[in-house]
Amino acid sequence: MASTNDLKNGMVLNIDGQLWAVVEFQHVKPGKGPAFVRTKLKNVESNKTVDKTFNAGTKVETATVDRRSMQYLYNDGTSYVFMDVQSYEQLEISPEIVGGAANFLLENQDVVVATNEGRVLFIEMPASVELVITFTEPGLAGDSATGRTKPATLETGHEIQVPLFINQGEKVKVDTRDSSYMGRVKS
Repeated sequence: MASTNDLKNGMVLNIDGQLWAVVEFQHVKPGKGPAFVRTKLKNVESNKTVDKTFNAGTKVETATVDRRSMQYLYNDGTSYVFMDVQSYEQLEISPEIVGGAANFLLENQDVVVATNEGRVLFIEMPASVELVITFTEPGLAGDSATGRTKPATLETGHEIQVPLFINQGEKVKVDTRDSSYMGRVKS
């Protein structure tokens, strides 16, 4: 059990037998009335997001989440195979659990796999990854002045929007949370 005053982003709560991850929270102290905590919770299994308000100091049940560093090995067509970097134990994870992280996974990449009582809950990607552009239309001289973008395919097969001056074969930094272009990577 923990108090609502102890909430942190990423913490997993057990509410009515379901596991909910805290996406964001805000402590509110109005001029009149008691303080409360406004939260945005994401269901770990269904990915549904809800807003929930708790009175300040209310006890909430936390779920024990084991976060282990694992290395992505390969996709065998039906599941993604990860290896624990300490025990070398391999774990197969279904595409439903991997979700949008598959857009940024490269072989031998390290990620954090969160489990609860032996059940895989989700995969935590780094905030950004560096990937090579495998296809995009060629850029033209003078295209750097405008804020326009064009589609580009990454080495994982995922498509993002990049500025017009980016060319095929360049390495770019991509935000894994919203698939946005962050900049070129100097080699």
